[in-house]
Amino acid sequence: MANRIVRSALNHLVEDLRSTHGDNLASVVLYGSAAAGDYIELRSDYNLLIALNKITPADLRQAQAPMREWQRLGNPLPVYFTVEELKDAADVFPIEFHQMERARIVLYGKDPFEFVELSTENLRHQTEYELRSKLIQLRRLYIPASINTQQLSLLMNDSLASFAALFRPVLLLMGEEPPVSKRDCVRSTVKLLKLDSEPFERIFELRASDEMPLTEVEANDLFAAYMEQIERVIEAVDSLENRS
Repeated sequence: MANRIVRSALNHLVEDLRSTHGDNLASVVLYGSAAAGDYIELRSDYNLLIALNKITPADLRQAQAPMREWQRLGNPLPVYFTVEELKDAADVFPIEFHQMERARIVLYGKDPFEFVELSTENLRHQTEYELRSKLIQLRRLYIPASINTQQLSLLMNDSLASFAALFRPVLLLMGEEPPVSKRDCVRSTVKLLKLDSEPFERIFELRASDEMPLTEVEANDLFAAYMEQIERVIEAVDSLENRS
């Protein structure tokens, strides 16, 4: 799940949260890459969901002290929900809740997803929206990165992590059970939609290495092939609306 330093930091954070919130603290849940087992050192985050029985501004102010050290270690602030909100918001955040439901480790309290009913009612719309938004952002960021091999390689590395997470709801929409790890999700999507696997595999190799072995021409060619495959995924999701 985590190296010894982070595991110790998580344990200290949970104890601090218990002292801070007392009986109001219902659950602390680790989700995302670290829970799924495909965490990459210095590139992935330790994402936390904190469930309280009630949330007031005072509760959030009190959380400032426990979060100071957590943020100092480079981790993002947790997301806060009430227990009741988790039950009511599943239809509003279908992607996020499906991801949390499939890759989570309960660090404290009860599993908040035990009684959450997940549906795919709004999943197609949010999935297409997120995919198209990230594609637009990818195009924007490519403009300054296209003349710098290192920046372009990092852009592909970082963006693939985001797209891979979105391939989980794509698989759900297609009636497939998504794997836990991002790389396996990409491979399953490639197989299901008959995509070209080479761009994704080469970028995953870059993610796993600190080296940037690509020339400028190779990096730009890889980006072009990569973006074409992403566009094909979006077309597949868009076509689902026409079938319904």
